[in-house]
Amino acid sequence: MITRIVRMEFREDKTQTFEEIFQNSRELIRARQGCLYLSLHQDEDNKQVYYTISRWDSPADLEAYRQSELFKTTWAATKILFSAKPIAYSLTPLQELG
Repeated sequence: MITRIVRMEFREDKTQTFEEIFQNSRELIRARQGCLYLSLHQDEDNKQVYYTISRWDSPADLEAYRQSELFKTTWAATKILFSAKPIAYSLTPLQELG
């Protein structure tokens, strides 16, 4: 399993646009093969900063999504809204408590 965390910072006047993009694509992303979980978070102190957190069965499933037309069109619409370069982390869980 792999957890993907992406930090994105948007121009102040583009946060609503991003939320709409996420709203329109979240179910399609979640339906992708291997996607186990997907959530959107907003930074408590800086409302222009958002995080997506997703869990995937395998790195191959994440990569298949990243190569998909869905990702390409969603990312193209999203990246033009940024005020800073996004940061992404792919993490392998070592220990979890449920």
